[in-house]
Amino acid sequence: MRKQEMRMGGEAGQGHGAGSPAEQVKALMDLLAGKGCQGSQAPQTPDRTPDSPRGPHGNDSRIQRHQEALLSRAGGSLELGGPSPRLTNLLLVEGLMDLQLREHDFTQVEATRGAWRSARTITLNRLFLPLSRVSIPPRISITIGVAGVGKTTLVRHFVCLWARGQIGKDFSLVLPLTFRDLNTHEKLSADRLIRSIFPHVGESGLEVAALAKVLLILDGLDECKTPLDFSNTVACTDPKKEIQVDHLITNIIRGNLFPEVSVWVTSRPSAAGQIPGGLVDRMTEIRGFNGEEIKVCLEQMFPEDQVLLDWVLSQVRAHRALYLMCTVPAFCRLAGLALGHLCRHRQGPQDTELWPPRTLCELYSCYFRMALGGEGQEKGKVSPRIEQLAHGGRRMVGTLGRMAFHGLVKKKYVFYEPDLKAFGVDLALLQSTVCSYFLQREETLASSAAYCFTHLSLQEFLGAAYYYSASKRAIFDLFTEGGVSWPRLGFLTHFRSAAQRAMQAEDGRLDVFLRFLCGLLSPRVNDLLAGSLLAPGEQQGSRAQVAQLLQGCLQPNTVVCARAVNVLHCLHELQHTELARSVEEAMESGGLARLTGPPHRAALAYLLQVSDACAQEANLSLSLSQGVLQSLLPQLLYCRSLRLDTNQFQDPVMELLGSVLSGKDCRIQRISLAENQISNKGAKALARSLLVNRSLTSLDLRCNSIGPQGAKALADALKINRTLASLSLQSNRIRDDGAKFMAEALAANRTLSVMHLQKNTIGPMGAQHMADALKQNRSLKELMFSSNSIGDGGAKALAEALKVNQGLESLDLQSNSISDTGVAALMGALCANRALLSLNLRENSISPEGAQDLARALCTNSTLKNLDLTANLLHDQGAQAIAMAVRENHTLMSLHLQWNFIQAGAAKALGQALQFNKSLISLDLQENAIGDEGACAVASALKANTALTALYLQVASIGARGAQALGEALAVNRTLEILDLRGNAIGVAGAKALANALKVNSSLRRLNLQENSLGMDGMICIATALSGNHGIQHINLQGNHIGESGARMISETIKTNAPSCTVEM
Repeated sequence: MRKQEMRMGGEAGQGHGAGSPAEQVKALMDLLAGKGCQGSQAPQTPDRTPDSPRGPHGNDSRIQRHQEALLSRAGGSLELGGPSPRLTNLLLVEGLMDLQLREHDFTQVEATRGAWRSARTITLNRLFLPLSRVSIPPRISITIGVAGVGKTTLVRHFVCLWARGQIGKDFSLVLPLTFRDLNTHEKLSADRLIRSIFPHVGESGLEVAALAKVLLILDGLDECKTPLDFSNTVACTDPKKEIQVDHLITNIIRGNLFPEVSVWVTSRPSAAGQIPGGLVDRMTEIRGFNGEEIKVCLEQMFPEDQVLLDWVLSQVRAHRALYLMCTVPAFCRLAGLALGHLCRHRQGPQDTELWPPRTLCELYSCYFRMALGGEGQEKGKVSPRIEQLAHGGRRMVGTLGRMAFHGLVKKKYVFYEPDLKAFGVDLALLQSTVCSYFLQREETLASSAAYCFTHLSLQEFLGAAYYYSASKRAIFDLFTEGGVSWPRLGFLTHFRSAAQRAMQAEDGRLDVFLRFLCGLLSPRVNDLLAGSLLAPGEQQGSRAQVAQLLQGCLQPNTVVCARAVNVLHCLHELQHTELARSVEEAMESGGLARLTGPPHRAALAYLLQVSDACAQEANLSLSLSQGVLQSLLPQLLYCRSLRLDTNQFQDPVMELLGSVLSGKDCRIQRISLAENQISNKGAKALARSLLVNRSLTSLDLRCNSIGPQGAKALADALKINRTLASLSLQSNRIRDDGAKFMAEALAANRTLSVMHLQKNTIGPMGAQHMADALKQNRSLKELMFSSNSIGDGGAKALAEALKVNQGLESLDLQSNSISDTGVAALMGALCANRALLSLNLRENSISPEGAQDLARALCTNSTLKNLDLTANLLHDQGAQAIAMAVRENHTLMSLHLQWNFIQAGAAKALGQALQFNKSLISLDLQENAIGDEGACAVASALKANTALTALYLQVASIGARGAQALGEALAVNRTLEILDLRGNAIGVAGAKALANALKVNSSLRRLNLQENSLGMDGMICIATALSGNHGIQHINLQGNHIGESGARMISETIKTNAPSCTVEM
């Protein structure tokens, strides 16, 4: 916030009335101009060491005086604490995004959802050093950041640290200058520029040899009164020639003047675009607050009132739009002040006038009330002091507001005393406390004062308030000050003019102004500002007409631009939310496909920015046509996660999405395009984008038809791409050739960690290619190869790879026609492998003989945690062998033996193993006929076992006796959380046994008794037992034949006895 950012060099010349002799400045000018061979040589006998507090040139008294002046201007602020990490670690960016060049700062934060670019960071002490040993230091450096993010604060910290010799020791001299200073001059020479910043050159002359390097800081390019024009500026190499200030700066940046000087420019992003990218050697960006820094900022504002802090934090977090803007430090402080004032002066929950703000204009209205001292008002009464303040407030709006408005129109953000006089601003008013909340004063090098609003948004708020007030009586267009226009009468006419101007402004500079103008029409804002800034009930009859006018601005253009999204922000400020709400409801219900008009598209783009539901993932499945998608492309750029499944997208849509993913502004990290109609042509379009994309980490193309050639295109891209971590090509008919191409990519790629190739008709040859790649690749962690046909040959090839590969953690070989031969090879590898954590062998042909190999591997392997053997042919013999291994194994955590023809004998063996095993937490025995005898064996183990948390016994032929045994175990067991008994026949007796256990058990969280012939009596027992059980969170009692009325009664009983339990009936 510039209110708290001090300019460091501006007053350096104050108090030194005598100028330096021309010949004494000439030496410095020659150095800066690159003349003289001694300029780069260090002095032979310096009085101070390079690490001295005054730096390597501290022996020169003039530089010492300059450093002392800089420290004096800092006011000792460095003693209060060093800069925050976000200021000492800047983002190293490659250039400006289109969004930064085109849009308002607020729009930039909203569109990117407060997320800053993923980029390398560079510390402040290395900001002007080479990035590598073979590179050179930057000459032109630019640091960008939105208004209020802390650019001037950063400059202040750097200059202060340099003056103390703690940073930038390579620089002999640092010359800080602000554009607020430069704006006071019409023409200026380089000679006079240096004199104004560095007036400490003494009469004895400056030893040029002692000056090795100079840094010129130009802070606040966005405040330059004349835009820089690098195309038409005439070159100037004479440092004494007086030229226009913008021409002077242009020639300095080009290197025509001071070619040896390092230049550091700070600017808002849009203004930084004036400097050609070819001239910029290094660009950095100041990021805003993250969630923790927002909290810390507010804690510093309310250090002694935890209740107040908690309330303010809750309000910030509850409103996503407010939270996003609080990532900007200046806005966070402003919001904190307004919300803190609001909380302190609320009479109670019934005080509707001071409810928490829901819109931007409501927040700024609260801030205005605070500035005006409105807390002194009593209900129904207005004290003379408040009347006087209110009169002063209206007077301020009429003067400062007029200046603010015309400043916005002319892109003018810094004002001087002639400007104030021209707009009729009473200089005495500037000394008031009220004014200090909006305007700040700074001295310039020209001994005149510069004024600016404490934040850009406050200029926009006051400008809107002025326009709102003036439009009631204005006859001509307020945007053409001093010009001629057709007569315009009435508020609506002027509002239409403002809306048209805002929609036509390509840089979005009037977007927030228009939001405030709409917000001033809302009833809540009228209540907040009635009697101080607005007349009660003023313009309320215009709300409906304004809403209609705004929606009329949403024309059927091919693209939903930022201006259209801003219309939705305006409607929100107006409290006309029907359009956005209808689209949000359609998104939730899956009916978005029928809403395709321009207003609905704009509303959808708006919701993608502000909706909590879209914050983590924008789910647009079953919703979009090609036309709607095309119109939303600019807004999709900034979604972090996109789900576009089942939209019948064909290859032309992939061309569009490819262009989005190729954009330098793209922030998309995850995109799902499952179950569309994408062929190899569409895959090639996506592959081309992967060659340049640097944001995408996950791409899901399952259930399309990309074929081998589409796989080849993607594989070629993966050889170059260094960001994609997860790729799903499930069900894409890529066959062995496609697997070969993917294997070639894996041999070169070092970032892909997850690859899904299920259901792709891949045979042994494809598996062989993949195995060869795994012998080289160390980054892939998860390979999904299920539902192919690799057979024993493919299994053997993968086994050989596993002996070498120590990176793969999860391998899925479900349904691949693997028999005992392939399993033997895999288990041999497992004895040597120390990386694999999960192995899925479901739905293969593993017999008891293969189970013996599995058991031997489990006794040796000490890393595997999850083993799935569902739907094989283990029988009791094979399961018993595995049970013996489980008894000795100390790492396996999950074992699936569903549907393996296991009976009581194997269940007994597993029960005995569980009494000794301390690692297994999940056991799945469902659809095995273990009967009561097997259930009793497992129950007996539960009495001693302290590790198992999930037990699945669905359709296991368990009757009342088995349920009774399990009930007795549950009465003792303190670790089991999930018990699934669906599809058995435990009956009333079993239900009663389990009910008795539930009365004392405190660990069970989920219980499934679906289809168990419990009867009404059994259900009542279970429902009654839950009254004393506070652990159960979910219970399924479906299919127990108690009728609709009985189900309703049991459900209500459970909800009464256990309110936190979810019941399925």
